[in-house]
Amino acid sequence: MPQTNVPESPEVTPVDTSFADILNEFEQAHHARGETLEGTVVSVTAESVFVDIGRKTDGVLPVDPAVPLKPGQKMIVSIRGRDEEGNYLLSTIRVDIPKDWTGLEKAFADKSVISGHVTEVVKGGLRVDVGVRAFMPASRSGARELADLEKLVGQDIECRITKLDTATEDVVVDRRVVLEERERQTKQEAFRKLQAGDVVHGIVRTLTDFGAFVDLGGIDGLLHVSDMTYARGIKPSDVVSQDQEIEVKILKINRDTHKISLGLKQLAPDPWTVAAQKYEPGARIRGKVTRVADFGAFVELEPGIEGLIHVSEMSWTRKNVRAADVVKPGDMVEVVVLGVNGADKRIALGLKQALGDPWEEALKKYPVGASVEAPVTSLAKFGAFVDLGDGIEGMIHIGDISHEKRLNHPSDALKVGEIVKAQVLEADREHRRLRLGIKQLVPTSIDEYIAEHKPGDSVSGRVVDVSATRAKVELGEGVMAQCKLAERKASEASASVSKTDISSLSAMLAQKWKSGPAVSTAPSAVREGEIRSFRITNLDPAQKRIELELA
Repeated sequence: MPQTNVPESPEVTPVDTSFADILNEFEQAHHARGETLEGTVVSVTAESVFVDIGRKTDGVLPVDPAVPLKPGQKMIVSIRGRDEEGNYLLSTIRVDIPKDWTGLEKAFADKSVISGHVTEVVKGGLRVDVGVRAFMPASRSGARELADLEKLVGQDIECRITKLDTATEDVVVDRRVVLEERERQTKQEAFRKLQAGDVVHGIVRTLTDFGAFVDLGGIDGLLHVSDMTYARGIKPSDVVSQDQEIEVKILKINRDTHKISLGLKQLAPDPWTVAAQKYEPGARIRGKVTRVADFGAFVELEPGIEGLIHVSEMSWTRKNVRAADVVKPGDMVEVVVLGVNGADKRIALGLKQALGDPWEEALKKYPVGASVEAPVTSLAKFGAFVDLGDGIEGMIHIGDISHEKRLNHPSDALKVGEIVKAQVLEADREHRRLRLGIKQLVPTSIDEYIAEHKPGDSVSGRVVDVSATRAKVELGEGVMAQCKLAERKASEASASVSKTDISSLSAMLAQKWKSGPAVSTAPSAVREGEIRSFRITNLDPAQKRIELELA
């Protein structure tokens, strides 16, 4: 059906305008419809885009949110008429409206895309002028809501004829199929241009548990959570949000499946590249426990950098440590860097080193000879263990429990939980061991003897053993002393030992080894078994040592 051009409103012409100019403008007004030409965007408002098309008046193009335009941008447009203000009505649609039924039949047979002008909303859809009156169902309009459907009125659209009955002049058109084809073409073109390694702009479309889908301009790519950040244990929503504009790097493109893998963390340097310089051995640093395993705990020092505290580095004193008993996920802990392996992305951390070594304090607090009181924590066949606090244990050997009798098992004299008093006998720094003794704090006959005497006292004793330079002297029951001797002549050393004066010895013992008439005072050589007078030269309570000289 031929188009009827509506006469334009007369324009006010300056008095000096020639008849030729008026005629030229009239021809342009009546014959410009359908003309395609290049224009330049002049300005953009909320509803319209004004385009310079080289005529006295600008062209007006409806704003399309899907196609943002900027002043100065070049574009191809078609003239569709003029509005009441004399501006040219423009369209970006470049296909023509069929001129007659023959053209419609050919377009229907060829499934060609034609141009149409939406005139009104009718029941179930829209009325469209495609050279004749046509109907477009709402479901095939491409509009999702009624408000969007109403916005199409007055717009030029592209559509395809899906039903044509010339007898009843029944024409049905479809816009949605054209939009879908255009979208597929746009995606294919966009996909063809993308290359692995490109950094592209995108908009986060949807979030999932495993990542986010990013719109790269008509085609989606997957930004997996593992490629969002170098940090561990994060959720996609912790990094990006829906509708957020981001820059991403194309990691991989599958041309067969049209799948695109994207990366966000790849746009930032890998923190492991400087980890060896940043985390030197011995450095103290705070971090958050992220995971706990049987063999230790992982601590995040910064996003993307984790170190491991092995169970052996969690406690100085506890044995068979379970990591879960010491720390739990989310704990903030202070650790010491023990070693860094940047190539394997490993950092060894120590928790006990940051807490301080209790053994250093224990060695100062419990020197050899010090007395302690502590509860018995456990009994073993070879001895007993006592708790000295701060995880420090002391061990009492079964031979250091009692003077009085030989024990078959520590349980013969001790029980778990009993408070005992003991003396520090040995402090082994290297093996982290304190050896204690109980019997050493129980006074013996030698302790009592030392307490009752002083250097210079004259005492009597029986010689029980003689060597070239020393003699071993018994001063009382269980009290032994050492006497330094001058070297004897060979003849004296080989002289026979006189028989022991049994009656004198009995008398001496009865008088508690006091000097008496039975004591020999002769300056002859010292012989085993004889009783003589001596003078105390030194008393050492700690070593239970008594030194003598001949009186």
